[in-house]
Amino acid sequence: MKSESLPYYNNRMTACNSIVDYEDVLKTRSTLPRGFRAGSVGMTFHPRELPGDKLYPMNLSLIELIDATDSAAGVFTRNAFPGAPVLLCRERLEGSQIKGVLINNKVANVCAPGGYEDACRVTESLAEAAGGGPEQWLYASTGVIGWKLPVQEICTALPDLTHCLQADSVLTAAKGIMTTDRYPKIRSARVGDVTIVGIAKGAGMIEPDMATMLAFIMTDADLSRHDLSRALHEAAEDSFNVISVDGDQSTSDMAILLSSRMASAPDYSDFIAALRQVCGDLARDIVRNGEGTAHVIEVSVSGARNGREARGVAKAVVNSPLVKTAIYGNDPNIGRLVSSLGDYAGNMDIPLNRQALTICLGDELIFASGEFRISPEIETRLSAYLEKKSFSPELKGYPEHDETVQIEIDLQNGTGFARVWGSDLSYEYIRENAEYRS
Repeated sequence: MKSESLPYYNNRMTACNSIVDYEDVLKTRSTLPRGFRAGSVGMTFHPRELPGDKLYPMNLSLIELIDATDSAAGVFTRNAFPGAPVLLCRERLEGSQIKGVLINNKVANVCAPGGYEDACRVTESLAEAAGGGPEQWLYASTGVIGWKLPVQEICTALPDLTHCLQADSVLTAAKGIMTTDRYPKIRSARVGDVTIVGIAKGAGMIEPDMATMLAFIMTDADLSRHDLSRALHEAAEDSFNVISVDGDQSTSDMAILLSSRMASAPDYSDFIAALRQVCGDLARDIVRNGEGTAHVIEVSVSGARNGREARGVAKAVVNSPLVKTAIYGNDPNIGRLVSSLGDYAGNMDIPLNRQALTICLGDELIFASGEFRISPEIETRLSAYLEKKSFSPELKGYPEHDETVQIEIDLQNGTGFARVWGSDLSYEYIRENAEYRS
């Protein structure tokens, strides 16, 4: 029997055979914490930057606190060209009260003429439609970088958005924030009387330094702004900051954590454990959801001189295009693993003892005592292993399984450890990004 003082994670295995199966899983995770409402509506607009009169779809999603809260936190991209919503949220999280967050897809509102003023105009209209002051509303945008927000069309749709809000499920909002995502992502946990629910979008431009794409986490835990911010930063460091799809950090990355403070606070250690689990599951869902992803790659590095060094080595391997493409092709070209490791170590002046270092792919020891361990039998087993861990790179509305390709590297230089998750590189990724605005 579970102790009520310990976190309970609603993390059923996500392997599914259909969209219906996956939505059944999501429904078990999507119940909103007390004090929240959420909803989403669709609209159309014509980008002023493009010729012709083609209309594009856009979703507006809203997460609303029934009563404004002083318990809100965020982590953001370190990209030197942050979007206007990132600038707005950073400022407003310094204020006294937050009422909720509006999210639009399709247009990222980055370096567009008058972009910050446009975001402010939208939140002014939102305050008129939903209540609260304009400064109490956060705003997040994702989509094409450089396009200007269709402010008039958004403001016109806001009354309909506020009318569709409900307090039962976050599923419509999880769907609404998607762009090239294959499917919505929801994770949840309970700690005693406290609920934590998170949603996220992200499929490309994933290599975060503070957060990852867009993630919105809701709880009813009675925690101060200071404790909430501390918890989010700790959780992001071990989840959103250790994933990569393509090595590009977006201009719009953010993770927002809001609390209605309507449930008694659990022990902080239990809360942070549950929050870490929710954020970690969302982060791995993002990798699995990556554009054209056919394998999720899990790289563990031990024996480094410190954790930062271990993380750098792991990301160097998981971000290598040659490693990514080999894994996509179910080709156990293990020389590429050693080459990417040696490239990073040599250029970062990391000492390696070839005789002591070991590398495993799955359960196979492939490098030891300074030499490769290769044979026809090992090649056959490794090819079968990679094929078993793969899934279809084409767009689907559900995850086929939650398997990962596991690479373990022991540097034998110290006690530093890190684990990162990344994706392979497929033809589908190229097609998706070549035709992104089409």
